[in-house]
Amino acid sequence: MPTPTPTPTPSKARTEPTPTLLRFTTADLSDLDAATSREWIETDGRGGYAASTIVACPTRRHHGWLVAPAQAGGKRHVFVTRFDEVLATKDGEHAFSCARWPGTVAPRGDRLQTGFEQSPFPVFTYAIGGLTVRREILMLRGRHAVLVRYSLVGGGSAGVELRVRPLLACRDADALTFENADLDATLHKLTDGVKVQPYAGLPAVTLTWSAGTAQVERGATWYRGAQYPVDVARGYDGAEDNWSPCRLRLPLREGAPVVIAASIDEAVLDPRRAFADEEKRRRATLSAAPTPRERVALAADDFLYRTVGQRLAVCAGFPWFGEWGRDTFVALPGLTLARGQLDACAEVLSGAVKFLRRGLLPNIYGATQQQSHYDSVDAALWFSRAVFLWAEAGGKREQLLGEFLPALTQIVDGYADGSAGLGIGLTKDGLLHAGAPDLNPTWMDARTPAGPVTPRHGCAVELNALWYALLVGVADLWLAKKDKERAKRYGDLAKRHKQAFIARFWQDKAGYLADVVNEGSVDLSVRPNMVIAAALAQSPLSKAQRQAVVDKARAELLTKKGLRTLAPKDKAYVRRYEGGPLARDAAYHQGTVWPWLLGFFIEASLRAQAPTKKLAAELRPLLDPLTAELDGTGLQHISEVFDGDTPQRPGGTFAQAWNTAEWLRAQRLLDEAEKGRA
Repeated sequence: MPTPTPTPTPSKARTEPTPTLLRFTTADLSDLDAATSREWIETDGRGGYAASTIVACPTRRHHGWLVAPAQAGGKRHVFVTRFDEVLATKDGEHAFSCARWPGTVAPRGDRLQTGFEQSPFPVFTYAIGGLTVRREILMLRGRHAVLVRYSLVGGGSAGVELRVRPLLACRDADALTFENADLDATLHKLTDGVKVQPYAGLPAVTLTWSAGTAQVERGATWYRGAQYPVDVARGYDGAEDNWSPCRLRLPLREGAPVVIAASIDEAVLDPRRAFADEEKRRRATLSAAPTPRERVALAADDFLYRTVGQRLAVCAGFPWFGEWGRDTFVALPGLTLARGQLDACAEVLSGAVKFLRRGLLPNIYGATQQQSHYDSVDAALWFSRAVFLWAEAGGKREQLLGEFLPALTQIVDGYADGSAGLGIGLTKDGLLHAGAPDLNPTWMDARTPAGPVTPRHGCAVELNALWYALLVGVADLWLAKKDKERAKRYGDLAKRHKQAFIARFWQDKAGYLADVVNEGSVDLSVRPNMVIAAALAQSPLSKAQRQAVVDKARAELLTKKGLRTLAPKDKAYVRRYEGGPLARDAAYHQGTVWPWLLGFFIEASLRAQAPTKKLAAELRPLLDPLTAELDGTGLQHISEVFDGDTPQRPGGTFAQAWNTAEWLRAQRLLDEAEKGRA
């Protein structure tokens, strides 16, 4: 074993500034229901995470302290749900963990807890018998490993012992586990550690610790009937059993923290040093009093991760989404370009080129093309937009023309000649059509057994706006390569498309865009997709038309949390996003508010008028309610969706990539507008 790094003296630790992103006091923690509605997340940069509530009481099956893909490109599994913790003093045993069971909560660690903060990782503080105990949780960047550090402050610490039972689930993150005879309870003793592999098809879990005098008490046991009320509220089963292979007994003294590591890859040989190194790396990136912009920028890193093959990828959202093409390319400009990370943006784009198939990009990525799902029409169109934004931000021209132009051309050709599939092709007048009655081609893709909830097959407005921008961009790039023939071909397609777009989508008397047009039918539902068309740099719309769309959206779709997916006056409008899967799917795009659309609303507003400092000042407060969400449901993050009606409760995932991304991108757009630049 390597020699542990000496623990800094308490006096030295106190002189160093501690960047604190947020802090909750005893008063904030006194209401258990309110406390368990706030969730934190730690990510490992490889697609894994740790997540729970601010009182460390799990409320959903996706909560866990070590959640990671079980194999290359595979689904996440919950390996360690939490630790069951007891502080043993001369006065007896004091349990300070927290969990729900049928009809009760036990132990009541929440009643001992005096604070929670993120500085920048989760820190829990407890008052126990005149002593102060701190639990800090962080994940190692680049490894599927979680570190938990326990510190003791206060006199009379002699003889104090920390007693910990790791609780394991070792199951698919979307599933539940129950007591069973198939589990292998063999406990392998290591030097300052133990290893267990409950199921042969999953990686072993290795536990190591920093206290050399720890005792390992054998005696596996099941914790039966843990309750997950959030799952129940969402219409799913909400109870499971967890297995504990042993109990660890570790001496805890003031000035000598104990660090326990849990890993599904190689063992963490020196947990104390590993924690100190990761802590130093994290805190070096933050000021002593981080601004909201710094907090959101830090949160953006949660979504960027490396696959097993070291490809840089984007996770669509936590805790249950993975790498989705549409979400990746909507979010990518905000996650990278808005933070000045051109190389990271290019790396994600370059990795995507290898997945192009007949002009399509995956909606859900697998480890290879063969393992990916190609059922998204717009993923490739959003990819194209991200390429142009990267180039505009200063991307390398040789890479643009040498690598990305052929990819963009493949998309155009595959869509134009129909070889891409998915019902994609061009109408007689040059519009892009896609999908079928049973195939939703756009981001509004919720389905029930009866079929698509929001049928948008045919010529959807945002797909056609993105298509126009792609045609104009490809024509310009071929002209830059001095290929006048190709430039004219794609330029002619763009001119023809622009005429058809205005003729068929624009509703002159009403002053807004139709949502979908087909031969003989026009869907005049007031939806936010028209705002995307008005926001793009290359848009078929005039400034006056852009402004009319903005005015319509402001009047009927804009809320404090983003844009509604349907105007309230529509008879199909659903006021709340709640209930079981069918009820939520029925509301998902029928009035539910999506925060990411606010970025496009702000961009459309800036493109409809001359960008000025005054206009930027008028628009920036629109982001304030989302900024407040950083202290709300998903700490440092913005929930996936909100109810259409007030009080606009959050729903869906508690951390969504494109929400974070568009908040950052909108702030950057407003910065530029203040300088008089569009």
